[in-house]
Amino acid sequence: MINFKKIDGVGKITLNRPEKFNSFVREMALKLQETLDSCKKDDEIRSVMITASGKAFCAGQDLKEATDPNGRNISTIIQEHYNPIILKIRNLNKPVIAAVNGVAAGAGASLALCCDIIVASENASFIQAFSKIGLVPDSGSTYFLPRIVGIQRAAAVMMTAEPISAHEAEKMGMIYKAYPQDVFEKESWHLVSKLAKMPTKALALTKELLNSSIENSLKEQLNLEDKYQSIAANTEDFNEGVKAFLEKRKANFKGK
Repeated sequence: MINFKKIDGVGKITLNRPEKFNSFVREMALKLQETLDSCKKDDEIRSVMITASGKAFCAGQDLKEATDPNGRNISTIIQEHYNPIILKIRNLNKPVIAAVNGVAAGAGASLALCCDIIVASENASFIQAFSKIGLVPDSGSTYFLPRIVGIQRAAAVMMTAEPISAHEAEKMGMIYKAYPQDVFEKESWHLVSKLAKMPTKALALTKELLNSSIENSLKEQLNLEDKYQSIAANTEDFNEGVKAFLEKRKANFKGK
């Protein structure tokens, strides 16, 4: 249900339940949590990609599991499956890229929204499908989407549950880029590979700063920038970056 490969500094996570549009069941959610933990601990992994097999990215929760009278209730599913995934991605000390190959609906859209950078195939779409079945958005959607596109637009997207095409999502700033289908895999891999060769500690500190900026005052954020800049300036990658700049060559960052 979750495939994982480590390739040239990239941890590639593939949701692999295509016959069910990669909708989540407990086993799949727990395996994704485990894989994210492994990516965090592995120093050889310097960036992470989350993508999927088949035509869909992720259709969210498998409703058959969620409505099983003998199974776990929705609150338990959210608390044990999705909330830990979202927090693990946001706390992962490496950039996480969502490469959305097809429809991302419900918690599947939330999964993409919590990643650091979202790219998508032009055939992809994003649907806050919760209202279609009388539910509210979860898995961080009400946190991330208003901050990305504004409350007015987020309300419309969530309440109408209308699909947003990849090009529309790019235009409104929901995603970074929409690629033509024939170059989607190549371009998304180019991006995540590029990040894997950059100064990993500086990227991790940048991610922490972005996380903090959502709640901090300007003064608090300026102080935190100062603190983290001092940390970054004491890394091997900073020394290499300065040396490469002075020598007019490409830097060879090691992520240290």
